[in-house]
Amino acid sequence: MADSSTPAKPVHTIILDAGPILKNTPPLSTLLTQCEELLITPSVVREIRDPDARLRVETLYLPFLRQRTPSPKSVSVLSEFARKTGDRAVLSKTDLEVLALAYEVECERNGGDWRLRSVPGQKQLNGKPPVKEEKKVEEPEQANITETTETTDAADTIETSNVPEVDRVAEDLSKTTLENDDGTADESARSTEEAETVETAEVDEDGAEGAEVEAQGEDDDGSDSDGGWITPSNLKKRQARDESISASAAPEPKVMQVATMTTDFACQNVLLQMNLNLLSTTTLQRIRHLKSFIKRCHACFFTTKDMTKQFCPRCGKDTLTRVSCTTDANGQFKMHLKKNMQWNNRGNRYSVPKPTHGNSSGKWKGGGGKDGWGTELILAEDQKEYVRASAEEGRRLRKERDLMDEDYLPGILTGERSKHGGRPKVGAGRNVNSRRR
Repeated sequence: MADSSTPAKPVHTIILDAGPILKNTPPLSTLLTQCEELLITPSVVREIRDPDARLRVETLYLPFLRQRTPSPKSVSVLSEFARKTGDRAVLSKTDLEVLALAYEVECERNGGDWRLRSVPGQKQLNGKPPVKEEKKVEEPEQANITETTETTDAADTIETSNVPEVDRVAEDLSKTTLENDDGTADESARSTEEAETVETAEVDEDGAEGAEVEAQGEDDDGSDSDGGWITPSNLKKRQARDESISASAAPEPKVMQVATMTTDFACQNVLLQMNLNLLSTTTLQRIRHLKSFIKRCHACFFTTKDMTKQFCPRCGKDTLTRVSCTTDANGQFKMHLKKNMQWNNRGNRYSVPKPTHGNSSGKWKGGGGKDGWGTELILAEDQKEYVRASAEEGRRLRKERDLMDEDYLPGILTGERSKHGGRPKVGAGRNVNSRRR
């Protein structure tokens, strides 16, 4: 009869962030087939403001989601861990609550934080699995094995006790065949021939049975001396032993108790370094290797996770470079630097010209180098020119354009495209002091 029990799902609890819900990848039906329970924080629900995504969450997701707020202790633990990894500055309060909820449910499902890391870069985990739970699980298995061995031993004793009974039955059969031969001597030749054929067949069978019984006795004697032989008497015992060994040696299907699904790189980095389970939104497999980018100062070697920075937070110079980095399954964070990286000094050939004062109209009237390249030159983050340029750039990006306006023209026609990535120009540029052909 086929087993009607459904197979266990690969994940018990999945904690969702706003990213998978906004992108609708994976769909809700796939999530329900992969896990037993879906958790989300109330702050993530409030964070979704897109009308389509909000409608999808309220009508489709919320009936299957369970909202839960993590405890302040879990939030403080994750905040401290993120501060040590360097991701605390780029993590919002909602991100910290998602990470804290994953940590809290992980400790509840696995009986503590024994499979996590307390410090980034820790070589080993915090501890070993609880021993009491393993003993409780192993005791019924050992009881089943002992019961099977006892039943097989009883079957073997019954089989060995049946050997003299087989000998007695064989002797009775031989006597009856001889008596039948004496009583049928006066019958016709045809009947005698048939009887002889039957008798010879019975005698052959009796001889074969006797030989088998003798062979069994010899095998029993041999099994006592050589324990490696498999005989008809110990066949069932060996089969039960092999089944018990294979059942104990075969790896049981692992079920992840808690897994988190997010698209934020900082959250993914914290999850991997703490050894919390992280699921991919496309393949629904556990992510064990993560690649991301950070900014590293070429002058003082300071690193920052804020990719919008233009100046080094430590030395204040415009020497930040984009560096690729990886986080492996062991939580090791590694930066991949260029082998022969040379800093480009182009544009620093001549000294900076003297600053010039402006006038009431704000127009340039000479000074500040050739073609006025030294006017409003930005060299530091705390300059008023940089603050003013950043405010104007932010105002331009936040400005809403009405597509139905008659005077509206796209940027490809007006030439208002930002060629420098939407950031204020820092320094003199590479074309000021460069050589001309």
